[in-house]
Amino acid sequence: MSINTRATETEDVHFRVITPLPTWLGEAEPTLRRLGRKGVRPALDIVVPVHNQQEALARAVPRLRSFLRHAFPFSARITIADCASVDSTRDVAAALAAELGGVRLIHLNAEARGRALAAAWMTSDARVVASAGADLDIDVSSLPQLIAPVMSGHSEISIGGRCKALRGDVARRLIPTVLNRSWLFETELLLRARHAGMRIHAA
Repeated sequence: MSINTRATETEDVHFRVITPLPTWLGEAEPTLRRLGRKGVRPALDIVVPVHNQQEALARAVPRLRSFLRHAFPFSARITIADCASVDSTRDVAAALAAELGGVRLIHLNAEARGRALAAAWMTSDARVVASAGADLDIDVSSLPQLIAPVMSGHSEISIGGRCKALRGDVARRLIPTVLNRSWLFETELLLRARHAGMRIHAA
């Protein structure tokens, strides 16, 4: 598998995005290109921020990937955002990306959930972006209910338990206005969305 590495710098935050390069798609390639899809552009990109969570990550991502591949009605990608882990989390994440497919990595130089989400969402090309809970205890059965209002156009943002989903273009519009890039990032993002009159669905 070929790997494309792209370093990015935003203010004092440094992160690196690692994604598999598109491979030849055989007979399906002309059809995908007519649809404007280079390789596979996912409908959903769900971000999994981690810091020193090698064991939880090794359990959670394969389970999530299996659900998205076999039981989820839309194409999906998982973005693992490693927030300056000092254990083997980064190695585990790289191995998962190589083995599972549909997984990309972002490495940040600081432990901050808000920065991880901001970096992942701002660099995503997905129609809908979402976040997983900090403890990686992801209730995969609730994902369709969380994503559906945003995917259908009913709402710009959907909230369910410890997860959130929002339109990709909305994320890219709101994130530059959010000042807090730590644990209050999502709270401020929602407040700014409400102030802008966006529709927020409680799943």
